[in-house]
Amino acid sequence: MLHAAVIALSSFLLFLVQPLIARLILPWFGGGAAVWTTCMLFFQSLLLAGYAYAHASSARLAPRPQAMLHIALLAAAAATLPIAPSERWQPEGHEEPVTAILLLLGAAVGLPYLLLSATSPLVQAWFARARPGANPYRLFALSNVASLAALVGYPLAVEPLLSNGEQVAGWSWLFALFALLCAAIAWRSAAPAAPGAAVLAEAPAPGRRDLLHWLALSATGSVVLLAVTNHVTQNIAAIPLLWLAPLTLYLLSFILAFEGRLYRSEMFWAPCLAALLGMAWLLVDADFQFDLPVQLGVFLAGLFVTCLFCHGELYRLRPAPRHLTAFYLTVSAGGALGGLLVAVVAPLAFNGYYELGVAMIAVAFLAALRCASLHRVARFASLAVLMAVSGAAIYDGLRFAQDVRLASRNFYGVLRVKEYGTPGDTGQLRRLMHGVIMHGEQYQHADRRRQATSYYQHSSGIGAALLARQARPGPMRVGVIGLGIGTLAAYGRQGDTYRFYEINPRVMQVAVGAFTYLKDSEARIEMKLGDARLSLGREAPQEFDVLAVDAFSSDAIPVHLITREALALYLRHVKAGGIVAFHVSNRFLDLVPVVARLAAENGVHAAVLYEEGEEGEARTLSDWVLVSRDPAALKGEDLELAGVVPAEDRAALRTWTDDYSNLVQLLK
Repeated sequence: MLHAAVIALSSFLLFLVQPLIARLILPWFGGGAAVWTTCMLFFQSLLLAGYAYAHASSARLAPRPQAMLHIALLAAAAATLPIAPSERWQPEGHEEPVTAILLLLGAAVGLPYLLLSATSPLVQAWFARARPGANPYRLFALSNVASLAALVGYPLAVEPLLSNGEQVAGWSWLFALFALLCAAIAWRSAAPAAPGAAVLAEAPAPGRRDLLHWLALSATGSVVLLAVTNHVTQNIAAIPLLWLAPLTLYLLSFILAFEGRLYRSEMFWAPCLAALLGMAWLLVDADFQFDLPVQLGVFLAGLFVTCLFCHGELYRLRPAPRHLTAFYLTVSAGGALGGLLVAVVAPLAFNGYYELGVAMIAVAFLAALRCASLHRVARFASLAVLMAVSGAAIYDGLRFAQDVRLASRNFYGVLRVKEYGTPGDTGQLRRLMHGVIMHGEQYQHADRRRQATSYYQHSSGIGAALLARQARPGPMRVGVIGLGIGTLAAYGRQGDTYRFYEINPRVMQVAVGAFTYLKDSEARIEMKLGDARLSLGREAPQEFDVLAVDAFSSDAIPVHLITREALALYLRHVKAGGIVAFHVSNRFLDLVPVVARLAAENGVHAAVLYEEGEEGEARTLSDWVLVSRDPAALKGEDLELAGVVPAEDRAALRTWTDDYSNLVQLLK
């Protein structure tokens, strides 16, 4: 029971700290899905380090020195509590984000996470030494049950009920309890080995082929997890916390595989091939691109089935308990390798999200290897699926490049500049895409290229706010959080100043190099690189007449830009009669009540403009919430004609702060 309790508690803390710490640092790096992918790389790499420590200490140290070393490390980790990222690590805007995040996480949770990572293989090895006849691998299934409980419990119970500070304190106290229990079991492990333990030492060591097979299966499962997570959060729906669903299914596949009695490859080969065909079908069928139930159903089910194949084969090929730590070390190395490929190598090597197709081909290849030893039907079916999946991946890559003038990928996502229409024609359009979401478009004909389009047209909320301010004498000073292609610069007049805040340097390059709104504007253009919230926090009051909050990560405003403290900061930078305009268009979240509540908490007024009518060429309907200290600023004739109405608060909604937010309750 003590072995099981220590493993369960360590795994619970291991996976509870992941969304906790990622949520704390998310605002510092733009709030996008890439922050989570980089955190996953850190966690998988440190898991590898923990397994390496478990293997090395078990192989090279006698029981008593091993126990003393582990107890000393537990004490050192406890001394670093409580966990919390220091504000000294806040980026200035010019840092390479992947490196900055990895260093920050190492300083904040490095040693505690390392020891939590080492616990499962260490305690399983101690268990096998104490009870030679028992199966220690079932304890790995238990560890994944505890991990799953933490992962599911965080968004459903921890995040809605506890503030950030309470979450940090609670986790730190639980780690202190874990350290005491683990120290006790480490001390007990130093006792003489049970009779029969010597038999374990006689088990043959795994060969190079075994190690490579374990590594390939583990890395493929990890790549499938991260590739599907990127696909569903960037290309299907930017629903907050959607990354939890793939990780939950990934852990569930480990639980079922290592339970030991549920997976049989002789029966499972057919569902695995069917899942691959389903995902390949959606890669090539554009009719279902925005069909959320179909996309999530097929890709999440495909993730679960393919990961169950990979992890089930790992369990089938497991070594004798004598080599347990070497097995887990190799498995964790594969997980870290998969994270490295998706988080670091893919953005450098690819200009799009091609890793999903690569991952599917890898699973199909491993399935074909396994099916070759089954029977003729399985063998030929697996080869056919391998060819079909490869063809779908190639087709998806070719379609991605269709009408694309420029494609670029970095930490913040995939940007594509697409062009439509005949050159020289008045209807020729150039469009910027982030994932599958349009982030601005511009006519290319000289007579129309200064026309404000899409979410920023004259009938939009931000358009109405700018036109209303232009009706008053004097130049304007406008701030814009989120550059896009610089469409709002089209409103600039002689003497005006437009200051753009943008976290992604590639967006700046594209806005200047592929579009002309910035260079054509009569206003003075200023651009500030870095997270807007951090930049504004360091600047003196800017005295903006209008401040537009339009920073999207694919299809959602990063949460840290829409809190009570964020609005207070924005109000500090606008004039007494100025307007803060929030772009809240979203297919999945109703953000209007959030902004209305923030306005009430800050003692200011809020109104909303819902655009109506039909979308058409360069016309995209949008929703904007306008906030001002002066109620008269929201009641001008131009605004009333545009359809601005008071923004409705929601009584049951808890105010979003830097210490609390709950996105689940806003799902439409």
